[in-house]
Amino acid sequence: MDAAFIEEMKDLLYKERKTILDRMNGDNSSFKEEGATGRGDSVDLASDEGAFKKMEALNAMDAKRLTAVENALKRISENRYGICLKCGKKIPEDRLRAMPSAVLCIDCKNEEERRRSAN
Repeated sequence: MDAAFIEEMKDLLYKERKTILDRMNGDNSSFKEEGATGRGDSVDLASDEGAFKKMEALNAMDAKRLTAVENALKRISENRYGICLKCGKKIPEDRLRAMPSAVLCIDCKNEEERRRSAN
């Protein structure tokens, strides 16, 4: 992979990281502000609990995405970016453009998904 492509991916990954962190910080702060009042009846509290569980699930997904982005940036710094972690082949640039934090080539990803669906 050429240096221009690597820089393009690095920029995408940094932007994605910022988006995730901004969303996580924004969601948490607005929920804390609303929940800090402690006011409301049981319906409000139940609604708040549902919102909290939804926020918790979204934050877990964001945390997982953030880890994937951080790992991709680390692979770039170690000159290992774009190499399938399973078979060692190059991951196609089109796949990396679609998913900059991809760790598997298309063949290995398809094999992994077939194995999961069989279980």
